[in-house]
Amino acid sequence: MTKPIGLLGAAELCKWRDGLVEKGLSRASINRTRNALRAALSLAARRDKRIVNQRVWQDPDLFEALPNATTARNIVLADDVVGKLVTTAYARDRKLGLLCDVVSTTGARPSQAVRLLVADLDLADRSAPQLLMPRSGKGHANKRAAKMAERVRVQITPELAALLKQEAKGRAGDAPLLMRSNGEPWGYRRSDQYRREFAEVVTAAGLNPKTVTLYALRHSYISRALLRGISITLIADASDTSEKEIRRHYAKLISDHSGEIMRRALLDVSQPSVANVVTLPGRRS
Repeated sequence: MTKPIGLLGAAELCKWRDGLVEKGLSRASINRTRNALRAALSLAARRDKRIVNQRVWQDPDLFEALPNATTARNIVLADDVVGKLVTTAYARDRKLGLLCDVVSTTGARPSQAVRLLVADLDLADRSAPQLLMPRSGKGHANKRAAKMAERVRVQITPELAALLKQEAKGRAGDAPLLMRSNGEPWGYRRSDQYRREFAEVVTAAGLNPKTVTLYALRHSYISRALLRGISITLIADASDTSEKEIRRHYAKLISDHSGEIMRRALLDVSQPSVANVVTLPGRRS
């Protein structure tokens, strides 16, 4: 599109959106691109009061998102498979192993884990070590920086805590906790730094690297917590997502196992058998 923003119409925006379909982009990618365009157009309108056609892109009925764009692709791994992946990662590269261990233990996104600082390792209570996990930058753009500065406490095992303590030894509190083997932080476009290496770990573990990514460790954490009966509210807070997103992406998992979990709350009020009745001293039966 080469037309000035103030002259854009809904038909032109929709034609641009549909052109992305013809180029082969996924519906989810197109909707994300649409959202970015809407934000850019709104920013331009705020800065130039001559632009008065904001309704064209702000009204979801005029420039709507593509339907059926969300497809759950959550790869959930059994506990022993997760353990095998983490062990294999440690064997290949200790630094990569630590990253995988942190993601599988906390359910954090890899992009959150690599932003951990040395000061975020809390070992005050040796029996219950914790990490102060940075939150993701998802959400409104004007709140992104503030949200990314927030931390949420997540539980880790004493074994992982010991490894992280060793990793942090001798480094300043504001230094990155997780580093690459070359001594550098994971940095910008972090996935480029571990994607190939983790794919090799997955292959070595006998799995398909085209479907099993580092994110699978996060999905497996959330699924494991759900199946163990932990409340969605607690899981959502620990994994820095919303209850709505958990219900949307893990609905089938919740539905399939809800009966098994809810049976734990059943109260047996049946009358005790005569054989189980004990007569107290001084009382006549």
